[in-house]
Amino acid sequence: MEPNFHDGEYILTNKFVYKFEDPHRGDVIVFKSPQNPDIDFIKRIIGTPGDHVKLQNNHFYVNNQLLGELYIADELYTYYGNFLKEGAEIIIPQDYYFVVGDNRPRSSDSREWGPIDKSAIIGKSQFRYWPLNRAGLIQDPQY
Repeated sequence: MEPNFHDGEYILTNKFVYKFEDPHRGDVIVFKSPQNPDIDFIKRIIGTPGDHVKLQNNHFYVNNQLLGELYIADELYTYYGNFLKEGAEIIIPQDYYFVVGDNRPRSSDSREWGPIDKSAIIGKSQFRYWPLNRAGLIQDPQY
């Protein structure tokens, strides 16, 4: 999830928030890997149930609107995957979420294996507490 999260950081994950509300676009979540449930992933939600998601010319579009992703570098290349092909639009099913890593060239995410089921979500990442010089609340982007 670089440049926003790095190996060795400690993140407090709220495991209760989604018992009272649904996940939102921009939330950074921890969830069970769809390929190996013994592994936890941390990714950002960009598509929620009912959303139309498309990757075209290195940019994500959600509901035909360019997704303003100020949390990634401008020159970062976002390639398509085995699941989401360049220019193809998908509709996110009920109780599923489309998640991607902030470090797109090195991220295994929904582009490869499709949307994740809500039941796989462990919680929302809300506070970084280590290292101390980066401690603080994890802000959700404003789209």
